Amino acid sequence: MPGEPWMLWLGIISIVAFFLSLATLPWLVGMIPEDYFCHRRRKPASWEREHPVVRITLLALKNLLGWALLAGGFIMLLIPGQGLLTMAMGLVLMDYPGKFALERRIVAIKPVYRGLNWLRRRRGMPPLLVDD
Repeated sequence: MPGEPWMLWLGIISIVAFFLSLATLPWLVGMIPEDYFCHRRRKPASWEREHPVVRITLLALKNLLGWALLAGGFIMLLIPGQGLLTMAMGLVLMDYPGKFALERRIVAIKPVYRGLNWLRRRRGMPPLLVDD
């Protein structure tokens, strides 16, 4: 059948994305500063104070990766893989209006908060502080 090689490649990509997300998620959660969610407004990242060309290049690359992960996550909803997790990682990387408020609302959900702090404990990091 003509579609079989595509299915094989989609399966391989799905498996690689699954293991890549399992490997990188604890690291990414550990990189969040413990007081990140204690502020009403997001603090600017250190790279945002760089030269404008460097800043725009990094911002474009970060958003492109976010869009790629979001698109891959949608595809993984139809094939085996961590579609929702991949989509969440893409949304976290992208910049869009209201992102920080959305992140704060998601982290305020008790199971999400506990899960994030469980990952942080496994990496030896202090728990995230959340402003109630």
